[in-house]
Amino acid sequence: MSLIRLFTDFHGRIGLRTFWLGSLAVALVLLATQHIAPLVTAPRNAAEITAFAKAFALFPWAALAAKRATDRGSMPLFGILLVCAIVLPEQLRPVLSIGWRPSLEAISTMAWVAAFIDLGLMPSAAEEDKVAAAAASAKAAE
Repeated sequence: MSLIRLFTDFHGRIGLRTFWLGSLAVALVLLATQHIAPLVTAPRNAAEITAFAKAFALFPWAALAAKRATDRGSMPLFGILLVCAIVLPEQLRPVLSIGWRPSLEAISTMAWVAAFIDLGLMPSAAEEDKVAAAAASAKAAE
């Protein structure tokens, strides 16, 4: 699978190793952007560049999560929703009252734990053994 397809396509399956390497790559690009932007531009522009990079990083992380969820036997939408539940509450914080902030943190934390366990630790869903399936269908035909 090409790197472009890995970070932009929502179809297909990826294993644990590819999921973690892709997530690490996106995180490193974000970290580099946060450290390089203030050196290159004014502080106000650096904050805008960093905010844009964080928003843009949602897409590759969602693509990775969708493919990993498919590999785990779930629907791709499950992975996309987990990524959104992790990232979006942080973006809603400035527009909601202080009373909602603990709830947003709880939602984000629960989604992060669910994603870490389901997408990041659990093995791939077992594929159907084609040899065993062929033997079973041949026996059933007899």
